[in-house]
Amino acid sequence: MTSNHITKVAIVGAGGNSGIFMTEALLRTGKHTITALVRAGSQNKLPDGVIPKQIDYSRPKTLVEALQGQDALVITLSGGTPHEVDLALVNAAGEAGVPWILPNEWGPDSANKDLIKDIPIFQPKEVIRKAISDLGKSSYISVSTGFWYEWSLAIPQAYGIDLFNKTATFFDEGETKISTSTWPQVGRTVASLLSLPIQAEGACLNSLRNRVVYADSFTISQRDMLESVFRVTGTTQSDWTISKQSAKERYEGGMKDMQNGDRIGFVKSLYTRVFYNDGSGNVESKGTLNALLGLPKEDIDEATERAIERSKTTTWS
Repeated sequence: MTSNHITKVAIVGAGGNSGIFMTEALLRTGKHTITALVRAGSQNKLPDGVIPKQIDYSRPKTLVEALQGQDALVITLSGGTPHEVDLALVNAAGEAGVPWILPNEWGPDSANKDLIKDIPIFQPKEVIRKAISDLGKSSYISVSTGFWYEWSLAIPQAYGIDLFNKTATFFDEGETKISTSTWPQVGRTVASLLSLPIQAEGACLNSLRNRVVYADSFTISQRDMLESVFRVTGTTQSDWTISKQSAKERYEGGMKDMQNGDRIGFVKSLYTRVFYNDGSGNVESKGTLNALLGLPKEDIDEATERAIERSKTTTWS
């Protein structure tokens, strides 16, 4: 790279849940040319101004060709995507000479050893970071944002709040705080991060090279979430049925259900684990990039309102 700034950004998952917000935020900066790597037959609509390049994971050459000349690769795929896909992208980026990779993170702290031990779906993230380092051709910045607020609050088994039936299950006392991010904040995080100079006396990409970094919208408890729901819906505690359950018991029960093929068991174990009273879900003590990136403080009630709207079209059973 001859410039001290990233200008050409390739995104895998540019039309997905979080990817669309990243793409739109990058476009709004006016500083980046965005290329979307898309598979044949993809139905995701891309924002205007994005350059689509078709890829075929069974033909690695197509990945390398699509990544030629790019300054950065952003990977945002479903958490269930086989890690072989991530490895193929990492290897192609190295071969194409892409200097920066933002791997497929965008969730809770995958650098927390206890958390990744208990949640198997997080374990490949550490493997991918090591693969990038071992390859030695690219640098990574892994961005942990916590779970997505609008997505998670709309799923009753996730944050324990059933917006349709007006029931809530507090894990333990419902007072454990976790870090969580809205989709717009995730988008702003990526756009601001990739707008930093590569090298500078102050904030720059080189100072974040090969690190797990953190950003969020809110660090809040289930009780905080429910209070927001009360305000947005005009309801009170008397309108709701509220119960409590041991976080450890809920996690362990979810793991057993998952082993029996119940996808709800997976959701329960995945989410409940970050509510353990061990700080694993709260990254503010590690320090976030919010101030460095100029991320705004958000209105939780506005985010809750979006989650409520989303819950009307989301079915989990």
